[in-house]
Amino acid sequence: MKRLSEYRIMWLFVFFDLPTESKKDRQVYADFRKRLQGDGFTMMQFSVYIRHCASSESADVHTQRIRNILPESGQVSILRVTDKQFGNMQNFIGQKKQKRKTDESKMPMQLTLF
Repeated sequence: MKRLSEYRIMWLFVFFDLPTESKKDRQVYADFRKRLQGDGFTMMQFSVYIRHCASSESADVHTQRIRNILPESGQVSILRVTDKQFGNMQNFIGQKKQKRKTDESKMPMQLTLF
């Protein structure tokens, strides 16, 4: 049995940019996404899906599955990184800024005491 190593474990990234102008294009796009999800990929961002693979051989199998479902048009890219490289990823998630309500009608009434 081979020892699990952060240099042997792989992550597959699938980046895709598919046309969505026509109804048929949108159906092809949706079908491609569903098939990726069916193969264990999860959405990291829109049009970016990732999957954990226990080995390089497993990554080869999933890469071939993606090749078998490639749409006729658009662009699909596959990136393979080790678990060690994946662990060095930095993610920054922003939050929507709240608008300040300076409208006086929204301000609470102030009580004046004499």
